[in-house]
Amino acid sequence: MKRPQETCHDDQHSLSRRAFIGTAAAAAFAASAVAPKARAAESAKKFKLKYAPSLSAFRASAGNDPIDQIRYIADQGFSAMFDNGLMDKPADVQEKIGAEMARLNMTLGPFVLYADFGARTMVTSDQEARDMLLGRMKEGVEVAKRTGVKWALIVPGRFDERLEWDYQTANVVDNLRRFVEVVEPAGLVLVLEPLNRHDHPGLFLTKMPQAYQICKAVNNPCCKIVDDLYHQQITEGNLIPNIDRCWSEIGAFHLGDNPGRREPGTGEINFKNIFRHVHRKGYDGVLCMEHGTSRRGREGEQALIDAYRACDDFEV
Repeated sequence: MKRPQETCHDDQHSLSRRAFIGTAAAAAFAASAVAPKARAAESAKKFKLKYAPSLSAFRASAGNDPIDQIRYIADQGFSAMFDNGLMDKPADVQEKIGAEMARLNMTLGPFVLYADFGARTMVTSDQEARDMLLGRMKEGVEVAKRTGVKWALIVPGRFDERLEWDYQTANVVDNLRRFVEVVEPAGLVLVLEPLNRHDHPGLFLTKMPQAYQICKAVNNPCCKIVDDLYHQQITEGNLIPNIDRCWSEIGAFHLGDNPGRREPGTGEINFKNIFRHVHRKGYDGVLCMEHGTSRRGREGEQALIDAYRACDDFEV
């Protein structure tokens, strides 16, 4: 690089050198700052489907602030996010999350509205339990108003060993019909989640055909299924045929490979084929990434993104 001219006085020469060094340092800093942004821009191509990381999925990279986390998720090319604990956050935080999601044109996936794994609630006709659940529905409506979320997740709880199964099914249907009367005016959809008996023994709702039967009986567009592929791979497999048979009643998906419940590619599920299948069927809802990572920290978070990039690389 050409040096400054030597014809100046010593003090001017010293000043010129300092200015030159400062300019060079600034240029180097700018280059180092631009490089990560360029890499981020390169990796920020939007995914074909609305894969939704959990709010805390990239804490090592984005920090603890929920708004920073949402922005980081968007920067990676994701167009959705979910937060199981949304209902437990303060109202002002919910509003900030909803506003940022709207600003970024992102979709907010289902939050957990009710999931008590130890109680027999929805399988009974007990009025006290029903009143409690109706109260939860009303709280969920307020969360939807603050955040713009359109789906709320329900686990019907434990089955009753002393009551015939068909009576329990009828009670669940009857309760859900009452619940949708509360949430429907707000446009909130209740999604029922079947869970596997190995991880969660004793629960009433475990299979896709069972959830399909209940939704058909409720007969309301505000009662649908969240198809958790991790749970259903354990319970019954046959993932794509069950997707097809239950298609009219599926409101959302949960993801997680089996065994291990980590990112795609760490287990036995062929997520690339499943994603291509639901894309070709015209699915425009969320696919919540409800799983852990195979590695910790930023390395694990990057592996998570890379896994979804690989599975999203299917022919349209």
